[in-house]
Amino acid sequence: MAFGRTDELIPPEGVPLQFRIAGLGVRTAAQICDIMITGVGALALFLLFLALDLVTPETAIAIAAMLFFFIRIPYYAAIELMWNGQTVGKRLMKIKVVAADGQSLTAQSLVVRNLMKEAEVFLPGTLLLTLDGAQTAPAIFSLLWVACVLAVPVFNRRRRRLGDLIAGTYAIHLPKPVLLKDMSQPGQHSPTGQSRFTFLTHHLEHYGAFELQTLEGLLRASGMSKGPAQYQRHKDTLAAVVEQVRRKIEYADRVRATEHQAFLTAFYKAQRSYLEQRQLFGDRRTDKHHATSADKS
Repeated sequence: MAFGRTDELIPPEGVPLQFRIAGLGVRTAAQICDIMITGVGALALFLLFLALDLVTPETAIAIAAMLFFFIRIPYYAAIELMWNGQTVGKRLMKIKVVAADGQSLTAQSLVVRNLMKEAEVFLPGTLLLTLDGAQTAPAIFSLLWVACVLAVPVFNRRRRRLGDLIAGTYAIHLPKPVLLKDMSQPGQHSPTGQSRFTFLTHHLEHYGAFELQTLEGLLRASGMSKGPAQYQRHKDTLAAVVEQVRRKIEYADRVRATEHQAFLTAFYKAQRSYLEQRQLFGDRRTDKHHATSADKS
């Protein structure tokens, strides 16, 4: 079951996609991972500077802050550009940044959102750490600024911080891929995996891949939850499709109403197996007009 607020994203293709918006907790966890990575890099450089006697006790804090700054700026922008909206932390947390308008992420938007992160959190946070106890006013201002910018995501629907609002981006959870059950496997809609319906070669000569895909969509819809009205419409559709298939393939046996689903499932399996066998011999039947197309050619 999916938890959290969902949002609809419309890509250039025009097909609406549903995503879960990344919450503050998972984004904070991703941020901590990235800070640890950039922190290790800054520490390694600081130790190198220390070994080269380029650091004095008076400049140690300033040089450490500068190294951290010059590592994290290219890290965030470059990694998100390379990994299409993900850093190492975001990959571990299975979230990513997307454009709010559904378009592809641009270098400009990623650079802007990450530069704004400096103004939102890192620079005020660094200032708080470097100020001494006598500088009360700057410390209070920095603390209030950080508190305000951290509160921004709490009060907007997509949990967007200031950088996201300016860059036109927001963070989402990666969708979990779901593999649909293979409709041709035995055991579908029958405890024993057997069916009383038998289809001969002349029954299977009429339809092609397009009709098979349409029938598969209808059969998959049978397993979805429906209200009373939708359920009745689906039953009527099954009955109409069964009669149409029977007339088309000249299937003589009567099909009871309780067997409509079983009949179409058995026909689907038989038709799919037949088309796959025909394709092995180079006979690719795209739709029910394959015979007419073959005659014309």
